[in-house]
Amino acid sequence: MRQIVNGESITLGTCYYPEHWDRALWAEDLDRMLEAGIEVIRIAEFAWSKIEPREGEYTYDFYDAFLDLALEKGMKVIFCTPTATPPAWLTEEYPEVLNADKEGHLYRHGTRRHYNYNSPIYQEFCRNIVERSASHYGKHPAIIGWQLDNEFNCEKDQFYSESDTVAFRRFLKEKYKTVEGLNEAWGTVFWNQTYTAWSEVHLPGKTNTGTVNPHQMLDYYRFISDSVCRFADMQAQIIRKYCKAGDFITTNGIFANIDYQRMNRESLDFMTYDSYPDFAYALWDYRENDLMKDRRWSRNLAEVRAMSPLFGIMEQQSGANGWTDRMEAPTPRPGQMTLWALQSIAHGADFVSFFRWRTATMGTEIYWHGILDYSGRENRRLRELRTLALKVQRLQETAGSRYVEKVGILKDYDNIWDAQLDRWHGRVEEVSQDSLFTALQLAHVPFDYVYFTEEITSEALSRYEVLFYPHAVILTKERMNLLEQYVACGGRLVMGCRTGYKDLGGRCVMEHLPGLAAKLTGTDVVEYSFVAPDDGRVMADWDGTLMEAAVFNDLLEPLGAENDEEAGAAPRVLARYASSYYKGTPALIRNHYGRGEAYYFGGAFALDTARVFLQKLGIGEPYGDLLRIPEGCELAVRRKGNHTYFFLLNYQKEMAQIEIRQPMRDLLEGGTVQGPRTLEPYGVCVLGADI
Repeated sequence: MRQIVNGESITLGTCYYPEHWDRALWAEDLDRMLEAGIEVIRIAEFAWSKIEPREGEYTYDFYDAFLDLALEKGMKVIFCTPTATPPAWLTEEYPEVLNADKEGHLYRHGTRRHYNYNSPIYQEFCRNIVERSASHYGKHPAIIGWQLDNEFNCEKDQFYSESDTVAFRRFLKEKYKTVEGLNEAWGTVFWNQTYTAWSEVHLPGKTNTGTVNPHQMLDYYRFISDSVCRFADMQAQIIRKYCKAGDFITTNGIFANIDYQRMNRESLDFMTYDSYPDFAYALWDYRENDLMKDRRWSRNLAEVRAMSPLFGIMEQQSGANGWTDRMEAPTPRPGQMTLWALQSIAHGADFVSFFRWRTATMGTEIYWHGILDYSGRENRRLRELRTLALKVQRLQETAGSRYVEKVGILKDYDNIWDAQLDRWHGRVEEVSQDSLFTALQLAHVPFDYVYFTEEITSEALSRYEVLFYPHAVILTKERMNLLEQYVACGGRLVMGCRTGYKDLGGRCVMEHLPGLAAKLTGTDVVEYSFVAPDDGRVMADWDGTLMEAAVFNDLLEPLGAENDEEAGAAPRVLARYASSYYKGTPALIRNHYGRGEAYYFGGAFALDTARVFLQKLGIGEPYGDLLRIPEGCELAVRRKGNHTYFFLLNYQKEMAQIEIRQPMRDLLEGGTVQGPRTLEPYGVCVLGADI
């Protein structure tokens, strides 16, 4: 059995860089970590030259010495493959391993993640360094698991090397077989882009207008994801030949243009995430009226949970953030380091590793602070870590519990990538995703992101009382079949504007909209338009409740004759636009389908609109009979067997008043509690009940 993220324990760790420090500090650092509650360290992700200082020259003494010391001290180790930072001798001798910009200029040595995944030479060097590392260190008893690379696609998530051009053509040949098939899929007859040979097909580079064929771009994002997944799996297969039984393989994310569901399925035992909530307070991105701020990181944690229901945090913020040339965020306030760690645990993390133990004294990240400052002296963050470690020990019974959800937000990579390149799609998606998350948080409704994968079934969807699929611009028959089964069995589905007008290639369908969703939603989209600037906020009236139909408006008609409420079978108009030239036109249609209901809303979901939907569908405050919680606090719920755990997290710098409406166990303070309770600024309460 693996030693962390095993369903039986919650463990604290930290990231350590023995190559940064005099060996005289190693033993002291390990002793202090263990005393503070740290049980696991991650090492070696940027240390290729410590194993292969020159091409073909290998030395293992450095990490042999450190691993032996870790074993002596009783510290567990996650060992990393060092492929995120190829050494200077490699990039100098073989510049084709480097990534390039759209104009073909190579990114030079001096930072990190400057390689490309598809260079045959780089792949060979990576196979070799992973093989050398795994074969030598794989059986070391201090090592409990492996991390692949570091933060795939961080810094750069697009690639333009010559190797990528060759690999892109190979990817397209496998997919389309012939140039004629490619031309058809990409609609190259438009603007005379037709290809006559594969050698004419290039990566989507710089053009005079700044735009490229959108169907080409969609395949390009798929190609990048495929490249990353293949690169990760190459490393994972090598490690599995040498690692001990029970040792795990993971990687840390999450970043753009990667199908993490595929990567997790093919190569990993579980995902880890790098969580830095203080960026919400960062001076370079500060939004004073943002209701969520650091609480917004729960959205990212929900994304990770969609890939890996139990997961780890490989880098949890412990200090101020910043590089010497960009990014800046203040030191966490007293209690925030604990708050953010427990935020991760509340969402399913059974391993939390702080970045980093000592703050670097050299290099680009000298302002990316760890638990200790430059001097290594005792400080407030170290004292808070000790207190947190005691709290985590009191939460051990929650290990292996799963996050409990009431609502699901459907996603798929086709629409994610299409929204990145399509401005019309991206505008509605950004508003709706942010608003739905915020509304669910403020109404204390636990939710999941649910990805359409090859493995998903209608039974898996049936767990959710309500599913939102805000803007399924790209729809497939397979996905619609699953949604029809979900609704027919009693589920409730909510879809928004711009649904169903593209196929998998990103081409617009020549059907009445919403295309494949018309039958299920009972809706005909007869016209559509962006909301004009001089229209202001276009509102829709739902039984006297006004809500904004943001960004874009589909003008709707129910399919077939609209029946009376008593008839109940035909599609029914629930709301009409209350402004603009289409005032009175249907804005929301409900269709009964089997035992369930499908709703089609003609706008994007603004915050007030999302809150109206939660209220009208009766899914707001699902635990209101047990807990009264102010909007400034998050509620996360985990369950194991008949044991339910309620995490209440106060993100405010003011005290919060909560009410516990039935006797529950206080896991952090002990005893049974009921009635009014005050949460300190940035305070956390964890309650247990057998329900």
